[in-house]
Amino acid sequence: MTLRIGIVAAEPSGDLLAAGLMDALREQLPGAQFEGIAGPLMQASGIDQWEPMDSLSVMGLFEVLRHLPRLLRLRSSVLARWRAKPPAVFIGVDAPDFNLTLEERLRALGVPTVHYVSPTVWAWRTGRVRKIRRAVDLLLTIFPFETEFLARYQVQAHYVGHPLAGAMPLQPDRAGARAGLGLDAHRPVLALLPGSRRGEVSRLARPFLHTAVALRRDLPDLQVAVPVVNQATRQLFEQAWHEVAPDLPIKVSQGGTREVLAAADVVLVASGTATFEALLSKRPMVVGYKVNGATYALARLFRLVKVEHVAMANLLAGEGLAPELIQRACTPDRLLPPLRAFFRDAGLRARIAQRYAAIHEQLRGDTNREAARAVVDLLKSRGLV
Repeated sequence: MTLRIGIVAAEPSGDLLAAGLMDALREQLPGAQFEGIAGPLMQASGIDQWEPMDSLSVMGLFEVLRHLPRLLRLRSSVLARWRAKPPAVFIGVDAPDFNLTLEERLRALGVPTVHYVSPTVWAWRTGRVRKIRRAVDLLLTIFPFETEFLARYQVQAHYVGHPLAGAMPLQPDRAGARAGLGLDAHRPVLALLPGSRRGEVSRLARPFLHTAVALRRDLPDLQVAVPVVNQATRQLFEQAWHEVAPDLPIKVSQGGTREVLAAADVVLVASGTATFEALLSKRPMVVGYKVNGATYALARLFRLVKVEHVAMANLLAGEGLAPELIQRACTPDRLLPPLRAFFRDAGLRARIAQRYAAIHEQLRGDTNREAARAVVDLLKSRGLV
């Protein structure tokens, strides 16, 4: 009998996690078949894709409201398919607003449920932990502090580490990355990472570009490199580039985030997974972020944010090594001074790199196989394998 595994991912970071887990599960469960909502890496790993993950790639409370009818129809559609033919296990990768309800309803049908990547209940909207407890048989966490937090709320959690920590080298090859991107080995490089979602790029590309133009006045030999995740975000970024800074030379690399980070001296980055990648690349960063204005006002009104820092790099370091310029503070005149300071102070860059290297060492492990073992153990406990 074929072992069918349902899986849903919604963005590039989830696609990476899901594809690695699928490959590791096949090592332990030869013949397992996967089905659900997937990205290109999951497709390459062999999934029956019911819908592309771009269908779920929506950020912010009010942005979600605008797309809510479509998202509800999509969730109802996949749920109906799994009700008719339940999978052996369902794995929701991140995307908690979509996946937790799916998990709760599938669990009520007797399907074991796994959620991969803890929702940031330790940071904001802590009340969601009650829904997690109802929806999830097993939560796979990628950062060590999350398991202890969830245990306080009787959520069964298993720390697996983050696959990027194992996949990315302790010593990035700056010279090789610059050669690969066609950048001068001896001139300074600024990496711009304005986000992986269309909404992020539309909000952040222009202030980031204005900042790069201002920085180049101080550093005339500055080189700028930008990774984009797909053609849609590339078009959005290039439209902003030609409007805001047509004379600024930029190397745009589709799908080359790690290479761009390795090539950089300093990074200007949107808050999110990319700050973790910049940490693993040992690069000092300035974090800029904007969400829908109403979303931000609501979060402030109800004091939904519970932590001092929003960037994962700062949360892991336990200190604000990466300046965070959020919402109204995300302007060129505020972003420029910390970037300028990083470029001018080689000693500061070296100290931050050393701190990030120590964190990287702590997080290294065989994440994909550890996550697969935890899923297989759940299946064994239910007599399904």
